[in-house]
Amino acid sequence: MAKKWVYLFEEVAEAEKYAGSWEGVRGLLGGKGSGLADMTRAAVPVPPGFTVTTEACNEFRKAGKFPEGQWDQQLDAMKVVEKQTSKKFGDPKNPLLVSCRSGAKFSMPGMMNTILNIGLNDVVVEGLSRLTGNPRFAWDSYRRLVEMFGTTVFNLDDEVFEHPMAEYKAKKGYKLDTEMTAEDWKVLVGAFKEVYKKHIGSDFPQDVYKQLELATKAVFESWMGKKAIDYRKATNISDDLGTAVNIVTMVFGNMGDDSGTGVAFTRNPSTGEKKMMGEYLLNAQGEDVVAGIRNADPIEHLGTRMPEAYRQFMDITAKLEKHYKDMQDVEFTIERWPRA
Repeated sequence: MAKKWVYLFEEVAEAEKYAGSWEGVRGLLGGKGSGLADMTRAAVPVPPGFTVTTEACNEFRKAGKFPEGQWDQQLDAMKVVEKQTSKKFGDPKNPLLVSCRSGAKFSMPGMMNTILNIGLNDVVVEGLSRLTGNPRFAWDSYRRLVEMFGTTVFNLDDEVFEHPMAEYKAKKGYKLDTEMTAEDWKVLVGAFKEVYKKHIGSDFPQDVYKQLELATKAVFESWMGKKAIDYRKATNISDDLGTAVNIVTMVFGNMGDDSGTGVAFTRNPSTGEKKMMGEYLLNAQGEDVVAGIRNADPIEHLGTRMPEAYRQFMDITAKLEKHYKDMQDVEFTIERWPRA
């Protein structure tokens, strides 16, 4: 029987059987992958996806290429996710977009790579504009992909993208990213693709499966990046563990003022008082909150702005606390609330 390198989130029982214990599952699927699988089992709303194992990462490190069968298993898993979401990867009529995230057994915040919005290209972005009726969202998402691809897959300096964006905003007299229109983001995508080609020597990949392949490799390679090695040395984490790769269906907080994203603690982390603490942004993606690009609002204001979404958020976090029997540190995204 062929070696299993890829586990869908709902295949957690199979992973547990193979690994022999929950500690083994954390080693096999990483902290993030095992958490997503466990929350799927607990019936918490997790976007469909799958995890490429830490074993695959370690084989990749030895051979410099994916182990035999891994890529075929990823392609098969993508077909399952397409069925679960009723969307199709690379299809402009109803596109599936995914994120590619690292996830080692032990948390290494900010040390390894994440790429969002994989599956966008020059054709899909037009289809997504039509499908959502929100071209601003589509082009904003595309520019984020080109930028993340350059900085994470090819280690370009953030500044090569930040400079043309700052210059463009200054020329237009914009202070905030939220002032950018669909046409502005479209122009910026063109500028970012030129920056990409200038520094990489090739065009931004239009083949969505090539995007997925390069992103997976980039996460594997980030395990042995200098930042990650230095962090492990300082925290006594073994270099032999490897990182898993999590491919997760995108949920969008930047589709307009009926969408948003945030971070929160389910209790006061200093005193343990049972009070939700955190902040959120409307019309934003996750990194906007943590990067401090915009001033976020206190989480309790969400209860006034989107009462039903906030109620569901409180229900889910209560379920998580009960399941894990501990205070929870959560990141969340709201896409188009209320649902059409």
